[in-house]
Amino acid sequence: MRILVAILLAFISTAALADSTGEQMRGDRAPDATIVLSGLYAFSRFQQGLLESSDLKGNAEVKNLAALRAEEAARRDKKLKEIQDAIGAEPRVSKVSSAGSSLVMPDDMDGPAYVRSFYAAQIPEYESTIGLLERYLRMPDNPALAAFAREQLPALRAQLQDAERTMADK
Repeated sequence: MRILVAILLAFISTAALADSTGEQMRGDRAPDATIVLSGLYAFSRFQQGLLESSDLKGNAEVKNLAALRAEEAARRDKKLKEIQDAIGAEPRVSKVSSAGSSLVMPDDMDGPAYVRSFYAAQIPEYESTIGLLERYLRMPDNPALAAFAREQLPALRAQLQDAERTMADK
């Protein structure tokens, strides 16, 4: 019985520590500006990772789309940097790149299989980023970041729909 209580207490204290550092969020609590900046920078790294992956295995369609998304990510990062400097936020940088883990494929995966996996990897990244921005806009803590999020959401939703449509066609 003591062991069970000790395990339960250890779990509760670990969860409380993670929650207090912002690493774990409940679905109904709005993220703050730092978390949003971190999430958007991570999404940009993912999109830039798509370009690196497509350079190795992609066809012209995939390479062009990846280059376009990487350019968009660079423009988004430039605007984010201005907002970050204005509010004095220091985003957290995750140690694991989602692009690398999402696009790890066997060496023999080429052609249509690669194209499907390329689009499939994007869908959860878009959904996560859109969800983050939507939660933030429920209770934004910075007007400039809120305006940026409102500006980005329609484009991100359209890109998600394009990826889903293309996945269905492939």
